[in-house]
Amino acid sequence: ARIFCLKGRMLDGQARPQILEHLSKPLTLTVYETRWIPGSAKFVALGSFARNTGSLQIYELDGVELKLVKEVEKPVAFKCGTFGASSLIERRLATGNFSGQLQLWDLEHTNKPVFEVQAHASIVNQMDGFGGQVRGYGAPELVTCGRDGCVRVWDVRQGDAPVAAFEPADLNNIRDCWCVAFGNSYNDEERCVLAGYDNGDVKMFDLRMNRVRWETNVKNGVCAVAFDRRDIEMNKFTVCCLEAQFHVFDARTQHPTKGFSSVTEKITAGSTVWGVSHLPQNREVMMVTAGDGTLHLYKYHYPDQRKIKDPEGADLGVAGSVELISSRNLSTQPVNGFDWSPDKEGLFCCSAFDQTLRVGVVTKLRTV
Repeated sequence: ARIFCLKGRMLDGQARPQILEHLSKPLTLTVYETRWIPGSAKFVALGSFARNTGSLQIYELDGVELKLVKEVEKPVAFKCGTFGASSLIERRLATGNFSGQLQLWDLEHTNKPVFEVQAHASIVNQMDGFGGQVRGYGAPELVTCGRDGCVRVWDVRQGDAPVAAFEPADLNNIRDCWCVAFGNSYNDEERCVLAGYDNGDVKMFDLRMNRVRWETNVKNGVCAVAFDRRDIEMNKFTVCCLEAQFHVFDARTQHPTKGFSSVTEKITAGSTVWGVSHLPQNREVMMVTAGDGTLHLYKYHYPDQRKIKDPEGADLGVAGSVELISSRNLSTQPVNGFDWSPDKEGLFCCSAFDQTLRVGVVTKLRTV
């Protein structure tokens, strides 16, 4: 590779970050979610065997191979999972399945779940967890959403009843809730939940006040929502949609009537934006996964002024801009699961509907 010296830094011929595929492993099952096990070189792949039973696999990076170290089959297919509400010592995996159950697993003893509850009437579409790690505030909680339109928050220490629940207002017009995310958990009292729905609704629930804090409609079904950080006073959040669009909202300033300001970006391929994941080591960098099997790496740039005064004297937020840094097509099918390693900057694992697991790395992230 060509080497250049620029202001004392050694750069190779392409100074911009590159998305590289390191390992891949074809499977005979469908994976819906991949999650790194914190503090390890292992990750969990959750999904479904061809006979519609649940698959829980643990893989380890072993040189130039992906080594399967554990495989468990359960009666019902898994849809989603998170380690967010578990401590670094226990590292218990929370899962949601196609029958609406929320389960908590000790990965050393997977014969039966440590905790189990019927969270939703049918499939658990998505879940998030927070409060279990060393960083952050508040109780270890899980949030789930389902086809029944409900968003429910769970504390596994408090039995099988949700600590908060947000049900559809109109039972005759129930919208499928596709995604949820925690955020704004910067002290022991504050915590918010973002929820995205199939009709384009985005709602922010304030768990301290137990009410809807803000809502909008982005005109397309919402496939993914994410705060850039869960453990700070909310800074910004991303909403991914059908029709190749995603929106980044500046969450520092909420206008009384106009809400949060946002910037909209359209990915070039014109496919569904399946998910977004902010880099743990740099909240301004995020990976967007697309329906054509492409990964897009973006960076958010703040405006010169993050808020201005409107004619009535109220604070109005100003959205920044997003810059496409790098793209890489990995598959012919949608990338449905993606997770950054919390321990190694730039390392990621992902799954796609081509029934292949991939481990990759993004280079030169320190240069952006």
